[in-house]
Amino acid sequence: MNKQEKNQVIQELREKFDNSSFIYFTDASSMTVAQVNKLRRMCFQQGIEMTVVKNTLARKAMESLGDERGFAPVYAALEGPTAIMLTETANAPAKLIKEFRKDGKRPVLKAAYIDSDVFFGDEHLDTLIALKSKEELVGDIIMLLQSPAKNVISALKSGGSTIAGLLKTLEERAS
Repeated sequence: MNKQEKNQVIQELREKFDNSSFIYFTDASSMTVAQVNKLRRMCFQQGIEMTVVKNTLARKAMESLGDERGFAPVYAALEGPTAIMLTETANAPAKLIKEFRKDGKRPVLKAAYIDSDVFFGDEHLDTLIALKSKEELVGDIIMLLQSPAKNVISALKSGGSTIAGLLKTLEERAS
């Protein structure tokens, strides 16, 4: 790979890292070609971009973004074979890794960059799985906002439409 090709790869990685808030770094070494192909298919089906690049090129791409993104701690994970997973959903790669490992011990999570926080090591896989996606969080907030209104409406409906029924319902709620 000549210098021009390396610079092109660095630029492409820079754009990917700049546009992604959720980046997983895994070790997929000692996996067979069939296993890697299966992992790539699963990634594609779930909207996860998986790429294998030289660690030095990945590091240079992150360094070119400056310190504001907080990539510096990730540099320690860039040793040995590294497969990078980029996604729009924080927990999708963690779920995929756990599902894939039902058949074996690989890939191993080296690090995960989640909105400027870095998680090192495979022991954080369950924590990363528990993260909620943006859509799930919005759904939880909407449910919490709707809950008090539903309680008032159900209380009013249960007492009937008469004033005596409403008073009885309010009295039962007070006690």
